[in-house]
Amino acid sequence: MVARLREGQAVRIVLSVPELSEARDMLAVERALEEVAGVRAARVNLTRRRAEIEAGTGVSPEALCAALAVAGYAARELDPGALEPAGPDPGGRDLLMRLGVAGFAAMNVMLLSISVWSGAEGATRDMFHWISALIALPAAAFAGQPFYRSALAALRRGQLNMDVPITLAIVLTLATSVYETAQSGAQAYFDATLMLCFFLLAGRYLDHRTRSAARSAAQELAALEVPRATRLRDGQEETVAQADLAAGDLIRVWPGSRIPVDGVVTEGISELDRSLLTGESQPVAAGPGLAVQAGEVNLVGPLVLRATAVGRDTSLHALTDLVAVAESGRSQYSSLADRAARLYAPGVHLLAALAAVGWLAGTGDLRLALNIAAAVLIITCPCALALAVPAVTTAASGRLFRRGVLIKDATALERLAETDIVVFDKTGTLTLSEPEVQGFAELPQRMQALAAGVTAVSAHPMARAIARAAQAAGAVPAPLEAVREVPGFGIEARWEGQRLRIGRPDWTGGAGPVQPGGSAVWMRLGEGEAVAITLRDRLRPGARDTVEKLRAQGMRICLLSGDRAPAVAALAWSLGIEDWRAAVLPQDKAAHIRLLSAQGGKVLMVGDGLNDTAALAAAHVSISPATGLEAARAASDMVLLQADLSAIPAARQTAISAVRRIRGNFRIATVYNILAVPLAVAGLCSPLIAAAAMSLSSVTVSLNALRLR
Repeated sequence: MVARLREGQAVRIVLSVPELSEARDMLAVERALEEVAGVRAARVNLTRRRAEIEAGTGVSPEALCAALAVAGYAARELDPGALEPAGPDPGGRDLLMRLGVAGFAAMNVMLLSISVWSGAEGATRDMFHWISALIALPAAAFAGQPFYRSALAALRRGQLNMDVPITLAIVLTLATSVYETAQSGAQAYFDATLMLCFFLLAGRYLDHRTRSAARSAAQELAALEVPRATRLRDGQEETVAQADLAAGDLIRVWPGSRIPVDGVVTEGISELDRSLLTGESQPVAAGPGLAVQAGEVNLVGPLVLRATAVGRDTSLHALTDLVAVAESGRSQYSSLADRAARLYAPGVHLLAALAAVGWLAGTGDLRLALNIAAAVLIITCPCALALAVPAVTTAASGRLFRRGVLIKDATALERLAETDIVVFDKTGTLTLSEPEVQGFAELPQRMQALAAGVTAVSAHPMARAIARAAQAAGAVPAPLEAVREVPGFGIEARWEGQRLRIGRPDWTGGAGPVQPGGSAVWMRLGEGEAVAITLRDRLRPGARDTVEKLRAQGMRICLLSGDRAPAVAALAWSLGIEDWRAAVLPQDKAAHIRLLSAQGGKVLMVGDGLNDTAALAAAHVSISPATGLEAARAASDMVLLQADLSAIPAARQTAISAVRRIRGNFRIATVYNILAVPLAVAGLCSPLIAAAAMSLSSVTVSLNALRLR
């Protein structure tokens, strides 16, 4: 796939490097890229696991990916025009600035209030109140804008959210305080109002930080599409934009490139890697007449195909639309904070109104009644409730990040705690993408050396697996001649005048049974007997332990895979998973998860490929390994930053503890209101008591959240 933005004589290439996990990896990737001839600069974003390269026009993305593969890092190219720029976070910066203004103003007004609380009276008290007003009014007008905008939007929709009582409390207490100051009154709530803004903005900023990692899966899917392709016209090659392709065009796809359109192969023999698109672990032979889909990877030989669907008509775009629909459905989840707000907001308004009406009826003093109503709004304003969720979420996110789990969505922990079914993908999730060789050390030493030599030149997944096994066994590669890869069949070479072949059984002359769930390549020297090299899926580290611990937590375990039935059955049997399905299409995965949800289940989906993105988005909550496709990571609520899956049971246990802490914080806020509200309604709540009570409840909630760390 080629995705470049031209600037003069330079190109900008963006690569996804999913295996980045620490600063050491970042430096290694930058060093490997800068060693490629023609590269001017390479910058790696560790958070987004992307590398941006500025290079001369002669540098190809394929060469950069190959250089990273040598360094031990898999990479895929992204279309920079379809990606959101990784610039500064304006939303977070805006909240942080308002938080700083509220905190600075609150400290200064509090210093003035200390003098009033200490007994200042008459003109001195009035002067301190007016100075406090000069500080508080512009500070509250600026710092409280996020609450004002949210409350106004909710009222326009005819709804009440948590920001409505917050806005009402700020506006009414400021108005009451200014009126009291103008009348030389003893009561003014400037300090409490600013502290209210400060604590609420702190909660809002924590909430924003937990959401800042989330991005649109549909956008990431669009970035995987090939923006340009090699079209054949009258036997001549021309590079054209994706938008210029039409059904019926002949397109050449080189080895290592992603197929840009749906089509039918007309020339060439090769093998296709469909693991990310369908979940098939074994490469598929490709030849004339085979239907191919956008997003598949051509492995070994050049292909010419006739386009049958381009642009928005491709199967990849259909998957994009499926993900977008699933994401919109999941966004309707109602969090604990939202449910609390629906009950809390009308209750606060009713309580303040009843207090004002009661005092007005009992005393006939409108000024006193408004003061009591303002005190009730201040004392009941949901500082503790606003901090209850983000404080816990931030503490839990920090704990899980240290264990290798990145939380992307603020409600992910709540949803994870509710799950009772876990659905695993197979290829790339429970197993690693490349197979492992069984019993290589038992082969004769001569055959080990020949296998090491003949597979060293190939990028085929099976060849790489054999080369790894040979290296682990200490085999010295035999000196071979005339080594060449035969697309769709295997590799051929000559050794001491004899022909050496390794590949398909019908090409090498090999035959025989293969272990269930496994596969084999056959190697034959001259007219000798062909030797089978058996390969099996490699379990991802921690996979067995993860399945056992989730089952011990009471979770129902399911396995959905697009791979062949024998391979899926063998893996399910080895892990003790009774509920499994093979050859499942991407849309069928999402449909099965929706069926489980309709039956009352709360599904945790764990997957890594394009074929999993719709299922990941449709699940109640989802997790993707960092080594998975970027689109899968974007569709997920959580990302595993390490290869080991054992962090998943720990994450669920932490989520359950976090929800307990959130509910505990709600109980703290409720007890606080039960104790403080009678003081406010009885007219015993001075500004000092209001500020102290509000601060005490907020600090208590924060300390309770920190217990998660």
